[in-house]
Amino acid sequence: MKTVTIQGRNNISRLLVGEKLEKLAHHLPKTGKCIIITDGNVLRHHGERFPKADLITIGLGEGSKTLETVRGIYENLIRLNADRSTFLLGIGGGIVCDITGFAASTFMRGLSFGFAATTLLAQVDASVGGKNGVNLYGYKNMIGVFNQPDFVICDPDLLHTLPQSEIRGGLAEIIKHAVIADPDLFDFLEARREQVLNLERETIMRLVHDSVIIKSQVVNQDETEKGRRRILNFGHTLGHAVEKTMGLSHGEAVAFGMTVAATLSVQKGLLSQAACDRIINLIAACGLPVRLTMDLDQVLPALQKDKKRSGESIHFVLLEDIGRAVVLEVGMTELETAIKLEYRNPKFETNSKC
Repeated sequence: MKTVTIQGRNNISRLLVGEKLEKLAHHLPKTGKCIIITDGNVLRHHGERFPKADLITIGLGEGSKTLETVRGIYENLIRLNADRSTFLLGIGGGIVCDITGFAASTFMRGLSFGFAATTLLAQVDASVGGKNGVNLYGYKNMIGVFNQPDFVICDPDLLHTLPQSEIRGGLAEIIKHAVIADPDLFDFLEARREQVLNLERETIMRLVHDSVIIKSQVVNQDETEKGRRRILNFGHTLGHAVEKTMGLSHGEAVAFGMTVAATLSVQKGLLSQAACDRIINLIAACGLPVRLTMDLDQVLPALQKDKKRSGESIHFVLLEDIGRAVVLEVGMTELETAIKLEYRNPKFETNSKC
């Protein structure tokens, strides 16, 4: 097991890469009640390995990531006589972790909490960094808080129950981390993608650990996303708009968002064509979308609702090279015009030269 730490404003968060789900109980507080929040799929696959605790089960999918779900959790916490010494333990993927962290941060003005991340996406991204929130009217994470979990357990053995689509979704975020901050990790992904898709343990351990290191270093510098942490949004600006309007998974939408951001980086003279080729070829080789047809009349209004927008501009992440990202304040009109010019309005297919 390898331990990585994030220094939050109020506590230190420990990221335990390689720790076993069966050892969860060793990391729980010695006093106070523990209440587990999970979903039906995780409970079915792994419930017999949970520590003994009261249980709250939520629904599956992005449709459950709502204030109504959080309200149901509050009602259950009251029923279970939770108090300020209660510890909430989220066991599941990104949605379970987001909802658990948000509920813990707001119930009785704040309970301690931790995660056991059961998907690759959650292990490398969603459970790490202290962002906790819910969607509103389908818009991603519009209501939320910054608050670090006491710990995150990343057990690679949990990934074997996942469908390949879930593995590819996690790979999108690993590619993102490599592209914005670690060219060596990018080289490793190019060389070992078959081992990744086959969940070869040592390969997965390296990818999770390196991704957690990248994200923890960024968060330690800028926990509340006032500056450098914005680079973690690479591919997410358009990605979130595509996810909302086209029903793609988060990983698929971010993958496509990265292809567009890389292409726009070339268009603005920041990124070489050769580097753009490598990025888009790796995304495609991992079974993620680099070509899409969509209706800009739906996508662009969703883009306007992005929470990174500030007035008439948005903090948009572009690339100068593989491993080097830059955040530019781009006018919303300029961004929309660039997308329209490159991909043809009102329907476009990624016709990237990469």
